[in-house]
Amino acid sequence: MIVQITDDFDLQKIADSGQCFRVKAFDDGTYRFITGDQILYIKQAESENYEISCNEADWNRIWYPYFDLDRSYREVRGRIGPRDKYMLAAAENGLGIRILRQDPWEMLITFIISQQKTIPAIKSAVETLAVNYGTQLKTDREELYSFPSPQQLSGITEEILREYKLGYRAPYVLDAVNQAASGRLNLYALASLSDKKLFEALKQVNGVGEKVSNCICLFAYGRTRLAPVDTWIKKVIEQKYKGKNPFPKYKDGAGIMQQYIFYYAQTHKGEF
Repeated sequence: MIVQITDDFDLQKIADSGQCFRVKAFDDGTYRFITGDQILYIKQAESENYEISCNEADWNRIWYPYFDLDRSYREVRGRIGPRDKYMLAAAENGLGIRILRQDPWEMLITFIISQQKTIPAIKSAVETLAVNYGTQLKTDREELYSFPSPQQLSGITEEILREYKLGYRAPYVLDAVNQAASGRLNLYALASLSDKKLFEALKQVNGVGEKVSNCICLFAYGRTRLAPVDTWIKKVIEQKYKGKNPFPKYKDGAGIMQQYIFYYAQTHKGEF
C-alpha cells in the first residue's frame, strides 16, 4: 500500500533521534518500526509517497497517530525567530524528525534503563528483555519479539536484570515491574492527567527523576509542551543560550524544538 506524507518526514532521522530504540534499517531503504505487537515496514517510494506493509485501517488507527501526523511540523518550525540562529540551524539539520507516540510501559522501562547509558547500550538492553521475555512475532522479513508486558516480566529477578547489565537501574526496573503487574501503577489511566500531574505521577516510580519523567511524557503521551533536559541539552543551554532555557516560549512545540537541538548536538559533537 502507498501513503502520502506531505509534512516533514525523514525515516533515518526519526530512527537516529534518540527517542526510539527498536527501529531497524534494511539495506533496501526499508525501516521497521514496532509498537506492542504491531509491526510496520515503511520505505520511501518517491517524493512524498511511502510504501507501507499494513492495511489502511491499521495505518489510520495505529501508525498515523504513532508518527504524530495530525501535527504540522512545518508550522512549528515557522515559529522560530530570525535571531535564534542556533535553533534555526538545528531545525534545518533535524528536518523530518517527528515525536513518536510510543507505548507508555515500554517508554517507562526504556528511559529508566537509559540513565548513564549510551544509545547502543540502551538498544542492547531493551532488545535483551524483548528476546528473553517478549512474544515471538514472525514476518516475511524476520523473526522478532514484542517488548514484554509487566505480566511477562513478573518473574524476573534483580539478579537477572544485573546479568543484563542494568547495574544500579536493576532495582528500579524490578519495582516498576512489580507495581505495574500488581495494578498499583496504571500507566494508561495516567493519560487523562494534565501535563503537570502526569509529570509528578511518573516521578513517584522509583528511579524516575525529572529528565526521565519528561522523556516519558513526551515520547509516550505526546506532551510536546515538555522538553527533557539531559547532559547534551544542558551544554547547549549553557553554551549557546547563556544559561536560559529556550524551549518554554515555543509552548506546544517545546518538545519538538528539544528534539531538533538534541539531534543537532549528537551530529555536531565537535562544537562542544
